[in-house]
Amino acid sequence: MNTDFYRVKRLPPYVFAEVNRMKADLRAAGHDVIDFGMGNPDMDTPSHIVEKLVETVQRPRTHRYSASKGIPGLRKAQAAYYERRFGVTVDPETEIVATLGSKEGLANLAAAISAPGDVILAPNPSYPIHAFGFMIAGGTLRHIPVPTTPEGMFDGGEYLRVLDRAVRHSVPKPTAIVVNFPSNPTALICDLDFYRDLVAFARKHEIWLLSDVAYAEMYYDDNPPHSILEVPGAIDVAVEFTSLSKTYAMPGWRMGFAVGNRHLIGALTRIKSYLDYGAFTPIQVAAATALNGPQDCIGEIRKVYQDRRDVLVEAMGRAGWAIPAPPATMFAWSKVPSPFDKLGSMAFAKIVLQEADVAISPGVGFGEYGEGFVRLALVENEQRIRQAARGIRKLMDDADTVVEKYLASEEAAE
Repeated sequence: MNTDFYRVKRLPPYVFAEVNRMKADLRAAGHDVIDFGMGNPDMDTPSHIVEKLVETVQRPRTHRYSASKGIPGLRKAQAAYYERRFGVTVDPETEIVATLGSKEGLANLAAAISAPGDVILAPNPSYPIHAFGFMIAGGTLRHIPVPTTPEGMFDGGEYLRVLDRAVRHSVPKPTAIVVNFPSNPTALICDLDFYRDLVAFARKHEIWLLSDVAYAEMYYDDNPPHSILEVPGAIDVAVEFTSLSKTYAMPGWRMGFAVGNRHLIGALTRIKSYLDYGAFTPIQVAAATALNGPQDCIGEIRKVYQDRRDVLVEAMGRAGWAIPAPPATMFAWSKVPSPFDKLGSMAFAKIVLQEADVAISPGVGFGEYGEGFVRLALVENEQRIRQAARGIRKLMDDADTVVEKYLASEEAAE
């Protein structure tokens, strides 16, 4: 019997699997592992959202099948959010669909619009679903390195030049471009001028734009990220994915949205109608309460992440590891510090876990252009961040010996 399944074999080995196994083994052995690996928000969901869930779940009728595209009140709430946050007017009936988190929406839209062999331009490094959603659907990926300036800022002009070369030299012509700002894992942000140029580029070449703005509310420098739909005419070529996971500390609720071009929304809605009945109705009702209710909680959640960011940068800096302060997201993206840089991101992640009981994500897990970097999620409190920094300081002080020990163990294992 053939077990070499086509879509499964197209997926590369899961880079994080070894680090996750080591983390589990250490915890089983009684180690207190400080986990900056997975971006899993640890804060409590605001009480008024939870209370609405509890109230609604007590109504027996809400336990029936729900609406795959999202209940009307929820889609209207998302439309109201776009109006007040971005000044963008969208039709909740034809230009919004509720998703089971942004990840599910991206994956199912990839399945809806991709034919085997279609070329997709995806950023690298990037959140895995941006690329692998299309790979699972049978598409062909062309990875676009995300360029930065010498100061570490996103270089939109160079990015557009790389896109232009990719379009001119791709056969067949690409069908879609994926962008993600603020970016996971790099925390890079873009400005509205870049979106204007990108929309003009997509319209000229008749290419769909898929924008992931799951971290639109996670910013720290009084410079709120933009929606690509703010650009006039963008809705002709673009759809945007948002999520309540980070904004309202609702990761396990699995609630997100796709907003934008009605043809793309229609395709996603049709695919979803075959696959699911939507999120549990009480969750959708509570999600509408999140969007319509008091918004102070967003700033409070953002402040927690900002404080953690500042402590991480300051404490790790004193420990000998200079981590740039991310302007947005719940992640810090940093080069592997010297002298560990010659080993690569996976080896450094393993060493940090073994020697300091600190878990981080190797950059290579986000694509080949992520090699040489690591990602740290701001999901531990300030006390534990400082505790982690003390472990890192000991590691940095003994770096040469640790590197020699690691190389010797690798050589012995071969």
